[in-house]
This record gives sequence, C-alpha cells and structure tokens, in this order.
Amino acid sequence: MSNNKAYFSKDPRTLYCLNHSVGLHPAQSKIIEETLKFPLGGMMGSTDIMQLCSNLLKFMKATKVLDVGIFTGLSTLTWALALPDDGQVISMDVSDEAYNKIGKKFVEEAGVEKKIFLKIQPALITLDDLISSGQTGTFDFAFIDADKDNYNEYYEKCLILLRPGGFIAVDNALWRGSVYGHVKEPNTLIIHDLNEKIKSDSRVNCILLPIGDGLNLVFKI
Repeated sequence: MSNNKAYFSKDPRTLYCLNHSVGLHPAQSKIIEETLKFPLGGMMGSTDIMQLCSNLLKFMKATKVLDVGIFTGLSTLTWALALPDDGQVISMDVSDEAYNKIGKKFVEEAGVEKKIFLKIQPALITLDDLISSGQTGTFDFAFIDADKDNYNEYYEKCLILLRPGGFIAVDNALWRGSVYGHVKEPNTLIIHDLNEKIKSDSRVNCILLPIGDGLNLVFKI
C-alpha cells in the first residue's frame, strides 16, 4: 500500500486541498474508517481520486460505469452516488468477502444498492460477457484497481466497452514510486509498460496525475 494516499497524508498542502474539495458522503467516510481497520486496508482507492472521478462523472452526466476491483466497496459506492437513479455500476471482483463485511451496509445506508450489479468472478470473464452481449461502446467510465497481472487486458477490454468521449481511470499508476525508481519487480514493469503504451496509444488522450498512488486518466477519442 502507498502512504501517498490522501487518507494517510499529513502534508498540509494535501490536507488543505482535501478540505476545500467536495465533501464525502457520510457513507463514504464510514467505509474509509472501517476499511483502514481491515488487513491491507491501504489498498483502498485514495480519497482525492474518488473526488476527482466522481466530479467528472457528474459533469459528463454518466449513466454506465465499470468498476474493476471492489475490495471493501469505496469505489463502487462513490460511482453509484455520482450516477442518476437509473445509473448502473458493474462491479467486478473474484471475492465479495471484504465488501460484504464492510461496504455493503453503507451502500444500503446510502440508498444506492439498486444501481450496483456485482459480478463475482474473474473480471476478464465479466468484461468478455459484456462485449459479447452487445454492450461495446456504451459505458461512460471504467475504474481499474485490481490485480496488476491483468492491467493491460483490463485496459483493452474496458476501452472496447467505452464510448467515444468516455474515460478510464487506471489506479496505482506510479506504484509507490517504483515506476520511476530502481525497483523493477514484475508489477512495476507491468504498470510502467502500460503507462508507456497509453502515452503512445492513438485511440486515446491521457494525463498521468501524481495523486494517490498515481492516476492515469485516459480519454477515448
């Protein structure tokens, strides 16, 4: 996990920015508090990333979202809160244990459970199912925060499902700073290679932001 994530920060600049950004829903705050007591709780997405993507979803009037990696449910809840009543969040993970233990009750408390469709199986299967069912080009946004081995495949399949003008948010894009350091373990190389690929990908425009553990915002042309 990365100490660069906003909920760990003691940096006055970061805290000032968070305190002068759109506030969290009480259910989001509760998930964050409970998750940080959970083993590996720091895998949770950074607060500033949630706020940024949520605002973009509201601005673009998004209705369909892919959430690759549920964990305890912060991202799933965040996107559901940002969507209209008829919105859909397709949330993918190989296990819903952490979600059921922590996030589910707060999703229900926020009243957005009807927008969320959990797919508990390998995300690549879910993405392939969505493609084969004719949903290519119909999603507004995809958030990728799951196993790094499949990051490239998640990116490619989400891009197929995304509409032109939609965007992908690839989390952990700086991977604790190792992508620009000397550590070149397998996950570092996977993320670095994907950053390089996205930078040169003629299908998209992108900006790699140094917030949280790094966020690559990728806009489909």
